[in-house]
Amino acid sequence: MAITAAMVKELRDKTGAGMMDAKKALTETDGDMEAAIDWLRTKGLAKAAKKSGRTAAEGLVAVVVEGAKGVAVEVNSETDFVAKNAEFQAMVAGIAQAALKAGDLDALMAADLGGKSVADTLTDKIATIGENMTLRRMAAIEGETVVSYIHNVAADGMGKIGVLVAMTGGNEAFGRQVAMHVAAANPAALSEADMDPAVIEKERAVQTAKALEENATSAKPKPEAVIENNIIPGRMKKFIAESTLLGQAFVINPDLTVEAAAQAAGATITGFVRLEVGEGIEKVEEDFAAEVAKAAQGA
Repeated sequence: MAITAAMVKELRDKTGAGMMDAKKALTETDGDMEAAIDWLRTKGLAKAAKKSGRTAAEGLVAVVVEGAKGVAVEVNSETDFVAKNAEFQAMVAGIAQAALKAGDLDALMAADLGGKSVADTLTDKIATIGENMTLRRMAAIEGETVVSYIHNVAADGMGKIGVLVAMTGGNEAFGRQVAMHVAAANPAALSEADMDPAVIEKERAVQTAKALEENATSAKPKPEAVIENNIIPGRMKKFIAESTLLGQAFVINPDLTVEAAAQAAGATITGFVRLEVGEGIEKVEEDFAAEVAKAAQGA
């Protein structure tokens, strides 16, 4: 397929690779963006594979904790102006409260909110505020202790990132530190056992290809057995540590892993939830200057 300048730019934005390297990667993978990212990583040319991309949509994440249960919801809007609107924020707060008794997103859409369903309330707000809105996600967690944290607070209990941490033992102050860590470090899973096996196998394939590529150009090549039995396991151990909450270096004390910090605090972390506004949503970027010029020409 034809490789466009826009595709090259997108790949460069996601990986930090040079223009020619990005173009070559797309050419080699016939325009497949994910495969191109892996190709660059194999060649050691990707500075960072930011797979989720930039946050694109606006809106708010709200969290509510009641007893041993916590919930988080994401409600999207078209602009940040609406996210700062008191009427919109009140609706989001009400949806979060309703989520405490809802089993899933469908049940939440049907839940009562001041005499109307959540779905009908959204429809009404779209009509009155004049902007499209969606209830995109909800997540719930239970535990002996559930602690919440909001990053970039817009109003009480809501902001751009919402985190819930469930644990046994410890205290609320430590739980809040862990929640702040989750907001900053964005772990993929609690532990290796909770990771998607497909993600692990994909990373193993990338690291194997990368190690073989490096070995082929090395002045002192290593036996393949050394690569298979020593180098790859070491790289995978590092990948899993960096990807899992318990394995990550604790932002409060980087000399300890989160798991070691929890043990020192007499706590066991049993789960977490992290929602970020617009995470993974693609948004068309408009060239405002070009739009103004076009309007001036009467186009």
